[in-house]
Amino acid sequence: LDRRVVEVVPVAGEQALRQLTGYWHNFDNPAVELRLRDVPAEYDLVAVAFAEATATPGAVTFAVDPGLSAALGGYSDAEFTADVQALRSRGRKVILSVGGETGRVAVNDAASATAFADSTYALLRRYGFDGVDIDLENGLNPTYMGQALRALRAKAGPSLIIAMAPQTIDMQSPAAGYFKLALDIRDILTVVNTQFYNSGAMLGCDQNAAYPQGSVNFIVALACIQLEAGLRPDQVGLGLPAGPGAAGGGIVAPSVVNAALDCLARGTNCGSFRPPRTYPGIRGAMTWSINWDVSNGNGFARTVKPHLSTLP
Repeated sequence: LDRRVVEVVPVAGEQALRQLTGYWHNFDNPAVELRLRDVPAEYDLVAVAFAEATATPGAVTFAVDPGLSAALGGYSDAEFTADVQALRSRGRKVILSVGGETGRVAVNDAASATAFADSTYALLRRYGFDGVDIDLENGLNPTYMGQALRALRAKAGPSLIIAMAPQTIDMQSPAAGYFKLALDIRDILTVVNTQFYNSGAMLGCDQNAAYPQGSVNFIVALACIQLEAGLRPDQVGLGLPAGPGAAGGGIVAPSVVNAALDCLARGTNCGSFRPPRTYPGIRGAMTWSINWDVSNGNGFARTVKPHLSTLP
């Protein structure tokens, strides 16, 4: 049963333009453990963290983590697969995130690009995922990762969701590998949810000042780089931590996330930095993580999700 193939059946309705994305822990840590079906209803896009590398370069694998299963009193691959379908039947999207802090998946040549596409597609079919999230924190090769993602889309079709969660340093300049990848595949790219946290002070799109993390200025000035360098507003999301425990730095109140969205979308609630124009249609926000948000009382989801529908 665990090895069965699940065909991905399109859910009625196009992917919502406004989106709250959250990561679901496939591991056991101090945050609350959750079965996938118990993810709060506010989350439109659920990123399952994480697929892991195998001995074959570029290939990835996934299974329910034994530590998580034990913490939940038993949680099988079959139950997880059923939960993916349960979320999809509620109109949610579920994607598989590749990488994370310790996930060293390397796609550096044509063979590993093929291995990535083939293995990821097999996991999408087995579990019923709607797409993939690239969360590689140890660098990437934009040429071959782009090749891998195009091959995956050729297999999965145009409904495939392709998301990314780069760190701030990876999106400072279009010459950076992650940024180059995003621009190279922007015709098939769904969203880039940059991690606007665990970062030092960084330059914004004005290139005039280093903005400290944990502020409206930081979020807006860095998102502005992507918006001015070629990504569409609907391809840009704001990634922030879900409160205490979720990150080492850059934690902000959910109201700050809403203010940054307001500033970018309509030019209101900005800090001292104002972007050169407004970007109506900005995709939304992401949080690391659903589990940490639940642990902290669901403040991120309950504050940010309703605000998304008010944006132009």
